[in-house]
Amino acid sequence: MESPQESETPAGALKEVEGPDHGEEMKASKEAITFVSSIVPAELQKCVFPDSLVSVSEGGRHLGKFSMTVEWGRRGLQPCVLLHAQSHGAIDDSPCGTTVTAYLTTDLEVLEEDYHEYVKLKGHSLDKRCHMVQRDGQMVIDKVTTVGEDVTKESASYPMSVLRGLVTEGSNLLLMRLIALRKEVPEHMTFIALDQGLHITHTTFSELGLKQLEIGGETVEVFGVERVVPSVEDSPTTWHCYFLADGHLASRMQTGSPVTMRLLQLPSQLETGFEKIPLVWQEDMQMRSKFLDRKEELKAGHASYLRQHPEIRALISDFLQFLLLRKPDDVFQFAREYFLPFASRRPPEPSPKAPSL
Repeated sequence: MESPQESETPAGALKEVEGPDHGEEMKASKEAITFVSSIVPAELQKCVFPDSLVSVSEGGRHLGKFSMTVEWGRRGLQPCVLLHAQSHGAIDDSPCGTTVTAYLTTDLEVLEEDYHEYVKLKGHSLDKRCHMVQRDGQMVIDKVTTVGEDVTKESASYPMSVLRGLVTEGSNLLLMRLIALRKEVPEHMTFIALDQGLHITHTTFSELGLKQLEIGGETVEVFGVERVVPSVEDSPTTWHCYFLADGHLASRMQTGSPVTMRLLQLPSQLETGFEKIPLVWQEDMQMRSKFLDRKEELKAGHASYLRQHPEIRALISDFLQFLLLRKPDDVFQFAREYFLPFASRRPPEPSPKAPSL
């Protein structure tokens, strides 16, 4: 595939990333397409559980936490799998974190995904946000990178027909959980992904085999999966992840990084469940989506009730007109006296019957 053309992008400018050359487009391998096509709901049901790990340095110092939830959900009227993952901590006393929320079909096709990454360094900060959504047969991607006060905006749009087998930051987490449950990685399983420049590239998965890992004072066998993401602009990124037999993530690390995410206790040892990391719901796509859905549901219910009872509007209108004519000092007492006659119109309650012997 011929790489999209790039140019120097001034702060605050919009960089359009061209789509692929369809004559030389990158495609996922047949093995990758077969894998996602073979996923069944019963298999996905085994993936519906949370993960909770801690981030530690090479010296064993706790730096932060990682959590992930997978549950059944809806996006609009369409049933889907909802994945939410977040990692927060500090490196060299600089707060950093990543949050991803993804709505996925049962064959891991992305309906919508929101990704946020930040690092707050002394003197300046780095903030990356990337949102992708299916719209009119296209995957529309918008990315905003803020470094200090400099803002760079990028956008790209690809036909869904060329994104078969796309693996994103969100769907990757669920895909690896499914691979771990099957305990095998098919040979030549190559998916496509988007690199930092929003170019289509290949991403490969391979088996790391079994090894022994100590968790919570016990030695358990874990299954390893390696993911490699090449980049047009930078060196490849490689992740090593190890999973328990039931699919729980036991460790996760990026090669070359001094930070490792580790499971401290086996799921069976946790009596009170996984610790939850507080969320700022206004900034969380999952929580905000639920809020907006509930808000619209209530508005529709209220509107339906008012249509069924037009006397409510007439009653309130009469009360407000009378109130503005009288302009009483004590509005509460005035309202009480105004509505008191309506109480006598209620049907009398039946007298309680004596209990039978």
